[in-house]
Amino acid sequence: MRRLGSWVARVGVGFVRACVVAVVSLLVPAVWAAAVALGIWWGVGNPWSWVAPLVLVCGGTLALSRPVCRMVRFLVARWTATVIPAGYRQAGVVTRMSTGYWWNGFSYERTRRDALLDQKWRVRWADPANWRDLRFTGIVPLTAGVVAALPPAGVVAAVLGLGQPGLAARLVGAFGLVVAVALAPYAWRIVEPVAVRFLRPSAAMALADRVDELTAQRADATVAQAAEIRRIERDLHDGAQARLVALGLSLATVEKLIGTDPERAKALMRDARVGAIASLAELRELIRGISPPVLNERGLVDAVRALALDIPLDVAVSVDGQLATVDPPVESAVYFGVAELLANAVRHAHASRARVCLAWDEDDLVVEVEDDGRGGADERAGGGLVGLRRRLAAFDGTLEITSPPGGPTRVRMVLPCELL
Repeated sequence: MRRLGSWVARVGVGFVRACVVAVVSLLVPAVWAAAVALGIWWGVGNPWSWVAPLVLVCGGTLALSRPVCRMVRFLVARWTATVIPAGYRQAGVVTRMSTGYWWNGFSYERTRRDALLDQKWRVRWADPANWRDLRFTGIVPLTAGVVAALPPAGVVAAVLGLGQPGLAARLVGAFGLVVAVALAPYAWRIVEPVAVRFLRPSAAMALADRVDELTAQRADATVAQAAEIRRIERDLHDGAQARLVALGLSLATVEKLIGTDPERAKALMRDARVGAIASLAELRELIRGISPPVLNERGLVDAVRALALDIPLDVAVSVDGQLATVDPPVESAVYFGVAELLANAVRHAHASRARVCLAWDEDDLVVEVEDDGRGGADERAGGGLVGLRRRLAAFDGTLEITSPPGGPTRVRMVLPCELL
């Protein structure tokens, strides 16, 4: 009985999916058919009987090609978990010049609206993915569309045939019902290989996208490195350097007073010793911000556990799988990423508890940080989450944030790396 119920569920789900694939795949041919029917209805003598259908075919195909391809990608990802990258070119930033005109990367326009509109159409017409979508809209009806239309066509034949009194009609109806039931669980599956074959970006497009991504990552890394150098220089100048200069002046004064006023010289020496201790503490804090000693001495897991002890939260650190060592740059990125997320949980989310889980999944290091705060975390320009995403992107890492209002906030960091 359980097997029968499972089979019925497969048939039902497959039939619905086949109908959806058929509708999406045959949407553009339906526009073509409507254009032909319009031309026939107007008649041969009407001069618009061939111009209007041609305009309708061209305009409808151009307007529907990209939505159809996006819908196919969505269905394939939803039903089969196969993600097909879109590969569309992204428009650049529209900038207002000192002359008052707007530059969109191609031309100058008087208004921002005109610049965006001109940029949109220039990018779209120059995008190879646009022609790939047009090709797909012509291929998918003859492949996935035809096969997916068999189950609904069988149901239609069954309804029409079984409702007729003749034996031949009933046989046709019974055959249509068998075809619909037999093909329903499988007819929709052809859309996946067809979409993967004809919708994925070409090798040249993928290479161009990768070059653009690496260029952006290099620029981000350069900016981050310059900002870090400025931070270190500012901390040294305003902290330890100022204290060391004061220490030198105090020692010079002690040298002059030690023979004439020993008590005052001793007081200055005590102040100098306090200043030296403070300078040493600041230098240690600066070194910890650059490369924590516990990370170099005890590894990533123990460093994260030590970090959890310094956070005013109830932080639970767990390790899923065998302990392993990864490259120092990856360890540093993960360590500072966890530190940023825990600091956000304290400052912004006002959490009371947090959980950090480290796991090794084949060739990936997976780190999940969850807190019970108020949620609502978003990536604002110049914020810590944006900086964290850029830091991970330098290692081809990804950042996934789930933070509904009211919490909890879950952040997942995945970095490809080799275990040492």
